[in-house]
Amino acid sequence: MKSLSKGYIGKVALLLLAVAVYLFIPFVRNNINSAVSMLKTVDVESAREYILSFGVLAPAVSFMLMVLQSLIAPLPAFILTFANAGLFGWVNGAILSWSSAMAGAALCFFLARFLGRDFVEKLTTKSAIEKIDEFFKEYGKYTILICRLLPFISFDIVSYAAGLTSMGFWPFFAATGVGQLPATIVYSYIGGMLTGSVRTFVIGLLMLFAVTTLAFMLKKIWKDKKRSAEAE
Repeated sequence: MKSLSKGYIGKVALLLLAVAVYLFIPFVRNNINSAVSMLKTVDVESAREYILSFGVLAPAVSFMLMVLQSLIAPLPAFILTFANAGLFGWVNGAILSWSSAMAGAALCFFLARFLGRDFVEKLTTKSAIEKIDEFFKEYGKYTILICRLLPFISFDIVSYAAGLTSMGFWPFFAATGVGQLPATIVYSYIGGMLTGSVRTFVIGLLMLFAVTTLAFMLKKIWKDKKRSAEAE
């Protein structure tokens, strides 16, 4: 009981510290508010201009933006992937986007595991967590792969949900890395072309790619389930 009390006090202290930093340090508060507002526009050009405005710190700022969007579901991540490709080239942009998304996913996982379900439900929604609970317990790695490949669905809630289950960090981390790598490479490669009608065309292709991938994964899940039922 004593150790549990200390753990609870530590969690509360951490939350209070984070809130205090945000409320009482104007530089932190203003930059976070500005970044969130930019991400909410879901505009690649705005993201590029925002990141580029930090000069030599642009890669570090992009990294932090990806981590930030991971924490605050459901801010979009794909616009940062596109922006990084346009600013740093598709190879360097892909590396930056992939590594920063991995860092954000890991942070969500550990926050959920450390701070618990109540914290996660405040950052997301209770209903969203409840809907994913059963599916994640049975098809955890498939949930990660599917959600990472869908460009307009926040992956953050899956990272939080993983932290609430008994799933180990390394299996989660490995599935996250494998699941997001193909999409990151594809999105980065075409990121520099996202202008005017080309942008609309490419977004359409991405949606087609995502739906096709989803159909393939659901078919695989159904086959695995059927095989398990036959084995019983």
